[in-house]
Amino acid sequence: MNELIIKRKSKEPLYLQIAAAIRQQIENGVLDKGAILPSINVFSKQYFVARDTTERAYRMLKEQGWITSVKAIGSFVSGKAKQQELKVLLVFNKLSSFKKIIFYSFLEALGDRATVDLKIHHYSPTLFNEIIQSGLGNYNYYVIMPHFEVSFSKTAYLKTLASIPKHQLVLLDRGIDELQDVKGVFQDFMADIYAALNLLKERFERYKTVVLIFPEFSNHPTEIIEGVKNFCKRYNKAFRIISNGSQIKLAHKQAYIVIEDDDLVSLIKRIRASELVLGKDVGVLSFNETPLKDLLDITVVSTDFKGMGKTAAELLFKPQCIQVKNPFHVYLRSSL
Repeated sequence: MNELIIKRKSKEPLYLQIAAAIRQQIENGVLDKGAILPSINVFSKQYFVARDTTERAYRMLKEQGWITSVKAIGSFVSGKAKQQELKVLLVFNKLSSFKKIIFYSFLEALGDRATVDLKIHHYSPTLFNEIIQSGLGNYNYYVIMPHFEVSFSKTAYLKTLASIPKHQLVLLDRGIDELQDVKGVFQDFMADIYAALNLLKERFERYKTVVLIFPEFSNHPTEIIEGVKNFCKRYNKAFRIISNGSQIKLAHKQAYIVIEDDDLVSLIKRIRASELVLGKDVGVLSFNETPLKDLLDITVVSTDFKGMGKTAAELLFKPQCIQVKNPFHVYLRSSL
């Protein structure tokens, strides 16, 4: 076995560092099947760690199938752990029809290679911390959707994320600037909406004002607002933002960008009750593709939810800390 690197000042517990370092040597072929590991006493003395720490690391490797212990003889490398023995903790901010698409795509891509436990933190850093601390050390990977209440400081959840070994952490849907060296598949909310509106700039030429219906207290990424503002500034469009559909005041030459489906329903009802023509006098652009919006001929911008789940699953089996930008699509229809 090659010399292991243990970071004494790291926030990652020593037993997790030891287990990860040994597992990496097995994966890289440094330790072949049948290789004998140092005894717990020998390892503890060599690396100046407590015997209990070494024993806990060996026990974790044994439970995961990486090593086998024979009483009075020692611990041997079993080979690479079977993929179906992987245990994954998947933590969403909430459940929705789109989150379900991600979840089922994630499960489908994993197949029988892993078992998945799903938890919901409901935008609460406190609940998120409880979920992680109760599951720490029990999973091979922690796939986290880090959307939290906008009123909370980042420090409220960064400390919890830092307690997860980086090689076991996968960020889902949203990246975090402070965590660049972890795996992840993300949306770039500001750049995505700006790029999508640019693709639709000819359709927006007939409208003087862009109205963004951005629900208050919804915890949607505020980067969306900045992306729409930047587009309006570039193309000299008046920009307004309202918090719900009840505040809509229909007017000629206005284009409405709608995030929530409830507001979309309110908007379409008002347009149909007026003399305004959808797609000509007023325009409508909705977030997140659904079959109903296709049926209603509503123009949509949407991330690829199914692709996000599939990509996240694939990242579990890649050794590199890769961060993948999820595709963002425009579905052009007659409402704009």
